[in-house]
Amino acid sequence: MNNPFDYTPDKACEEAFKSLTERIECLQASDKPDDINFVRELKEGKMLGVLIATDDNGHRHTLYAFSGQLGCGGFHHEGFVGPVFDYLNPDGYFKTKEAEISRLNADISIFEKDTLARAKKEYEEAREKADEEISEYKERYRASKMERASRREYGLADEKELTDMIRRSQFEKAELHRLKKRLADALMPLADNLQDVENRLDTMKRKRRSDSESLQKWLFTNFRVLNALGESRSLSEIFAETAIGIPPSGAGECCAPKLLQAAYLKGWHPEAIAEYWYGKSKDGEVRIHGRHYPACRGKCLPVLGWMLRGLDVEPPIANEPVSTTVDEPELLYENSWFCIVNKPAGMLSVPGKGNALSVQRWLEKRYGPDRQIMMAHRIDQDTSGLLIATFGELAYKVTQRMFAMRHVKKTYVAVLEGDYESLGKAPQGRIELRIAPDHLDRPRQRVDAAEGKESLTEYEFIGVTDGHSRIIFHPATGRTHQLRVHAASEEGLGMPIVGDRLYGIRDDNNAERMLLHAQRLEFTFPIDKKRYVFESPVPF
Repeated sequence: MNNPFDYTPDKACEEAFKSLTERIECLQASDKPDDINFVRELKEGKMLGVLIATDDNGHRHTLYAFSGQLGCGGFHHEGFVGPVFDYLNPDGYFKTKEAEISRLNADISIFEKDTLARAKKEYEEAREKADEEISEYKERYRASKMERASRREYGLADEKELTDMIRRSQFEKAELHRLKKRLADALMPLADNLQDVENRLDTMKRKRRSDSESLQKWLFTNFRVLNALGESRSLSEIFAETAIGIPPSGAGECCAPKLLQAAYLKGWHPEAIAEYWYGKSKDGEVRIHGRHYPACRGKCLPVLGWMLRGLDVEPPIANEPVSTTVDEPELLYENSWFCIVNKPAGMLSVPGKGNALSVQRWLEKRYGPDRQIMMAHRIDQDTSGLLIATFGELAYKVTQRMFAMRHVKKTYVAVLEGDYESLGKAPQGRIELRIAPDHLDRPRQRVDAAEGKESLTEYEFIGVTDGHSRIIFHPATGRTHQLRVHAASEEGLGMPIVGDRLYGIRDDNNAERMLLHAQRLEFTFPIDKKRYVFESPVPF
């Protein structure tokens, strides 16, 4: 079977998905509310899965799944496999306990808005009134004190009056102390009541947290998945062996686990699997309607690692370059501070986990250990073009600051899927998105307005050939996968770079490599004050 994390769908999966989309389109004309709501929800964005399996007699079967739940039908809809573990039964343990937690949530909300708010208001109003009374008394005390001081200064008080002044001052100080004590005593019951109310609220919140954690533990313990050997394991057991230790929300509810579980329960042998995005891109993910995507790594990698046991699965190839051959880098320029390298597609900029050759290792071998080679920036493995490597700590820090201050003008050339004119894209413009890592599906990036970092790219289309658009990018920032996300995201251009295996189509007939090239670098180097311009011919 194909590897769910890195694959090109076979013909059977493609035909099955096409058949599925035609069926979904037919449902739009249905007079059944469930069908209408089903299609409407799919169009808002959903992953759909296809599994081809054979039975003991060699007959082929096709199974379909949608990821997660649907508001109109929960885990179930006609023509799609059900969940691995159906915990949404209204009378079942999960929904019963969930309802209790919901009621507790409501009780907490009412308690905060009513009992707690009233206790706070009573205490704060009483404290403000006491503070005002103390302030008024202090003001009278200061006026009295100033009057006594004035009479002393001008000799207006005789010996008896001076004695009376001392007594008066002592009395007023004592009276202030008595006033503070009396008011503090009056506040004490209200403060005690507020503390009691807050303690009761804390108890309710602790119970809510405890009940939620217990319910999640119950769910993950009872959520059991099969593998091809007929073995069963719970999500808790599976994720206990991972770095995070506990299952993330929604684990086991993606398409692939549903499809494999359904096939195993029927005694069928999985042959091919594929997952496709249907509808709008949502939640900042870079998804395109009708395109196939790999299974997510955060939720599905541990689960599928277990479920695929016993199957003959193709090995992952995601870390291999698209091109089967990698050319040597080309050294274009060097001085005592830095050098410029033209990196071929398929080569890493810096060393990775494996033993694949990188530009940094290539330079270290060329120059030896004394030059202290440091890569001032990097470009993706599948991208070709210009890189700056520095010699020594000072040059590295200076060059890093150049990039940080946006004093390096970078020019990239790419070929995008689609005709920008027929798609109604502006011939030139700028793309500003906040980008963050997709923690559940690394190394993918996502658009995240709340937690993402600023990214800015100016662009200009320069031609169309055979339905593909040629474009010039000028990235002002250097976020991970910035140009790839800006090209593919619907919030950017909605036109993936040709050959982009992560955000576009993995199709060996489409391109031998990703068609993105770092063509030009321009900067004034702060140490020698010289202006530098470097160019590399576009190899596609």
